[in-house]
Amino acid sequence: MRIFVPGRLCLFGEHSDWAGEYRRINPEIEKGYTLIVGTNQGIYADVKPNSTELIIRTSLGDGKRYEPFRLPMESHTLKCVAKQGGFFSYAAGTAYQFLTHYGVEGLEVDNYLTDLPIQKGLSSSAAFCVLIARAFNRLYDLKMTIREEMEFAYQGERTTPSLCGRMDQACAYGNRPILMIFDGEQIDLKELKVSQDLFFVIVDLGGSKNTQEILRRLNECYPFATNSIQQNVQKYLGSISAKITQAAVEAIQLGDAQLLGTLMTKAQSEFDQHVVPACPSQLTANKLHLLLNHAPLKPYIFGGKGVGSQGDGTAQLLVKNQDSQTKAIEIIQRDFPQMQALQLTISKLPCD
Repeated sequence: MRIFVPGRLCLFGEHSDWAGEYRRINPEIEKGYTLIVGTNQGIYADVKPNSTELIIRTSLGDGKRYEPFRLPMESHTLKCVAKQGGFFSYAAGTAYQFLTHYGVEGLEVDNYLTDLPIQKGLSSSAAFCVLIARAFNRLYDLKMTIREEMEFAYQGERTTPSLCGRMDQACAYGNRPILMIFDGEQIDLKELKVSQDLFFVIVDLGGSKNTQEILRRLNECYPFATNSIQQNVQKYLGSISAKITQAAVEAIQLGDAQLLGTLMTKAQSEFDQHVVPACPSQLTANKLHLLLNHAPLKPYIFGGKGVGSQGDGTAQLLVKNQDSQTKAIEIIQRDFPQMQALQLTISKLPCD
C-alpha cells in the first residue's frame, strides 16, 4: 500500500493550539484559533504488515538512503526508543500507541521519498506520525476516522520529548485549509472553502532554531502569568491572535489575497512585540526579518510571516499571482543563496 502525507503550514495562530488547552486550568485564557493547510511537499512511503517488527527504511531530503531501522513490536522497547528522541522516535511512539490500544502486529515502512524540509516548521515530525498511524489503520483495517488518526499520531508524538500541540497532525486532512479551535480538551474543526486560488512561496531560511526551547519558554507563561512578559505572551496567543485568525478565515473564503497578506504582516508585527521577549535567543530571527523586509520582493508580495514555532526556520510569503510566485523565487535564489524556496498553491476547491 502506498501512502502520502503532506507537511502542515500554519498560516495563522501558531502556538495557540497548546495555549488554548490551558483553559482547562485557567478559564480566563482565550480559546486558541489556528488556520492551517497541507503543503504540496510531504512524505511518501510503501507500507506492509510485519508479524513481529517495526522496520523503517527512510530517505530524507538529502536524497540519501539510510540503513533500515528495526525494533521488535514490544511495548517497553518502543516506549524507551520514543523517549530517547530523534527522527525514529516518532515512529516508535506512534507504534507504541497502536500496540497498547489495538494489539497490532508490526509494520514495514519504505519511506522512498521525502521532499518536505525537515525541522523547518512544516510539521515533518507530525507528518511521519500520521503516516505511521494511517499505515496501521489501513493495513489492520481498524476503521479509524481522520480525527482518530490525528489523535493517535498526536499521542505518538507526545510519547517522545516533543512538546507539540494538537494542530500539527491536521496535515492528515491534506491540502484543504482547516480552522481549528482549541478550548481546553475540546477541539472544533472546520474545513474551509476557497473562492480564489492563493499563491504562496515557502522559504527555508537556511538558519536554525531550537523548537523545544521555544516551546519550553512559552509554556512557562501558562497557565497563570506572573509578570508583564508572560502577560504579553498570553495576550498575543489569546485575543490578538484569535482576532487576526478569524479575520483571515473570512479573507480566505472571500479570496481576498491582499487582505490576507496584510493580516500576515500584522500578525508578525504583533508577535515580535508581544512574544519575542519571552525567548529572544530563538525568536529574534534575523534571517526571517531580513527576508520579510527585502525591498526587491515588495512588488510581488502581499505580505508574509514566520511559520510554525517561528524563529529562523521557515517563512511564508503570500504573492500576488503565479507569475509573482516565479519572480519571488528567482529573487530569493539570487539574493539569498543559502535559502530554499518552494511553491504552495491553495486551490479553489469546494468543500465536499
